[in-house]
Amino acid sequence: MDLNDAFYFVQVVEKGGFSAAARFLNIPKSRLSRRVRLLEDDLGVRLLQRTSRIVTTTDIGEEYYRHARDALARFETAETAVRRRANTIGGTVTVSCSVGMAQFGLDQILPRFLQDNPGVTVVQRASNQMEDLIKGGIDVAIRGHMETLPDSSLIQVRLARLEWHLFASPDYLATLGSVQDPTELSNHPAMVLGRPRKTHQWLLTDEDGQTASVPCTVRFASDDMSTLKNAASASLGLVSLPSYVCRPEVNAGTLVRVLPGWTAGTPQISLLMPSKRGLLPAVEAFLEFLKQDLPAVLTNVGVNPE
Repeated sequence: MDLNDAFYFVQVVEKGGFSAAARFLNIPKSRLSRRVRLLEDDLGVRLLQRTSRIVTTTDIGEEYYRHARDALARFETAETAVRRRANTIGGTVTVSCSVGMAQFGLDQILPRFLQDNPGVTVVQRASNQMEDLIKGGIDVAIRGHMETLPDSSLIQVRLARLEWHLFASPDYLATLGSVQDPTELSNHPAMVLGRPRKTHQWLLTDEDGQTASVPCTVRFASDDMSTLKNAASASLGLVSLPSYVCRPEVNAGTLVRVLPGWTAGTPQISLLMPSKRGLLPAVEAFLEFLKQDLPAVLTNVGVNPE
């Protein structure tokens, strides 16, 4: 039996079909189907039920999948051990993240990872749309979320807790005067991330846990944080963004934090991955790098409080 056929079979099961697996492996679908049929012929059993729309495992196919997956993971663990001893980590890591995380978080640290790991290629997919990790062949995703992520087969590693703040240009803040209470910001023009709702409001929380809902008038909406920052710097109104995103502008004095005692959200940033079992050396190295280096970028270190 060819172990490659077992590998192909596992990929078909995990990617949910021949088409997705063929795209992930970058091989013709016909070749993949032929190799799985050879595996079935060699074993003398049917592992998959095929219809025009879906592919599912038979009972014995499900059992074979579990054993094959574990065996392949052990082979990968053995390869990892050898490569680490030889200090020759190589391979490709595919990472999914938001556009903002790509522009203002990973941009500061990814070049260093690549310099330290010359044998590793990183493929970054920056999008504000959630992508299926397994079907998309993604090794690790960086996600921001307010609530606990729903239970799933994905492995979740908490990375950092962020603070979003309200910002404005010094000139715009001067027109507001001394703002002491969130209600003083009612119906001010706002730059908002994502699609605007019919009615928009800032949801603020102070250091004592008190909350305030402040209505605002959407002047500009965008999926791009950089454009929103520029609009706020041009004195067009208020903007709510992660503190680390506006760090350069705050330190340069082109943006000022409004209501320093209040936050506009504290989402959690987590790493998501399909499995910890049998990670390739390049992926393991990348995960350790993210856990060590990214939290410092995402915190308020080095940012003036006002």
